[in-house]
Amino acid sequence: MLDGSAYAAMLGLPQNFITPLALELNATTTQIGLLSSIPNFTMAIAQLAAPDLSMRAGSRKGLILPLVFMHALMFIPILLVPYFFQVSAVWWLMGFVTVSVVLGALGNPAWGSMMADLVPIRVRGRYFGSRGRITGFITLVFSFVAGGILQLFTGAIFTGYAVLFAGATVFRLLSFFFLSRMYEPVQAKGKEKGPGLFDMIRKIGSSNLGRFMVYFSLIDFGACISAPFFAVFMLRDLSFSYITYVIIGSSASISSLLFLPFWGRRADSAGNLKIIRIVSMIIPIVPLLWLVSSNVFYLIAANAASGFVWSGFFLAGINFAYDASEPENRTKQLAVFGAIDGIACCIGALIGGYVAPHLPELFGYQLRTLFAISGVLRGVVVLLLMRKITEVRRVSAVSDWELIMGRTGNKRLVKPGGKYTYRSRKTTDKKDGDV
Repeated sequence: MLDGSAYAAMLGLPQNFITPLALELNATTTQIGLLSSIPNFTMAIAQLAAPDLSMRAGSRKGLILPLVFMHALMFIPILLVPYFFQVSAVWWLMGFVTVSVVLGALGNPAWGSMMADLVPIRVRGRYFGSRGRITGFITLVFSFVAGGILQLFTGAIFTGYAVLFAGATVFRLLSFFFLSRMYEPVQAKGKEKGPGLFDMIRKIGSSNLGRFMVYFSLIDFGACISAPFFAVFMLRDLSFSYITYVIIGSSASISSLLFLPFWGRRADSAGNLKIIRIVSMIIPIVPLLWLVSSNVFYLIAANAASGFVWSGFFLAGINFAYDASEPENRTKQLAVFGAIDGIACCIGALIGGYVAPHLPELFGYQLRTLFAISGVLRGVVVLLLMRKITEVRRVSAVSDWELIMGRTGNKRLVKPGGKYTYRSRKTTDKKDGDV
């Protein structure tokens, strides 16, 4: 919780302001797409090395801690870009951001494996929902702080950005301290050597976890076609101020804060896949909301709807991956997951950046056409692939409406494979402790 809080403070300062910084450095729409895609692609490929690096380090923390420390230091060259790299500044920014993203993500498979061992399966939804609510609130607060700092330094905007990245360094070092104090459980060992990374990728369509990875990544692909360009739309096309930009962006964070515990409780009782199916029906509609109006209050509401949907998708999606992965191979499987998802996001952002300047206008703006394309692609993925994934643990069988209303009491229990049994929620399974 403390590590997550420090990390959230670090995230809140620069995360929404990389694209605005690039715009201040006169980046083109294509460069904005590259700024999102190149770090994602490099991160994805780098994560494939995480299991081997973890093994060489001797433990998961042995890999995580050095990476976190180097990640903290990488904010320093980013803040120096406007001062020392004025020729080709956008490309220098892209390079430093890429290294920073890789260092920040390379330890994710090991961290996810360690957390999956630390947090019992029966409370994962509630735990990560509560943790996400705390960290999300801190990220939100620091996003407002960052927007205020940039507004304060309007006359010397690069000084404002330097303050943001210096603060990010401090909070990431604090995160490093808390991570160093965490207990690492002994990792489960298989009786035989597990499959190799590339063998997992080759056979990805043959397993339930593999099909889910493909589904999750293709949804992210559709989202990343438009995701880097909402900031461009607000700051360049609509000429919003930094404060207005932060307020609209924070509406998604506030919504996510409110609904993370909501989704977490329901995921623990009805299963993660149920949550994923519900929010997947809404995900294609989210970018289409940006076609209707440029009114600030309307966009705040539209972004709040986005926070409601994506908080459920990411919470349930990551927990589903924890449930479906094998403890002895979890670091490898999460590395493959991160690699595929990162490559999908990279390709999506590249396509978005390339086609955006060539699209016809929709309701007065080219980027609105891009938002519409993103929504259609998400809908196609949901229609074709959602039904191919099955739940992996025993959960309550409730309708979508009952789940939303919180009615998950004495219900049929769905076992993996789709078979039903009847049991009161007051009955405890002595084998796994689930209620």
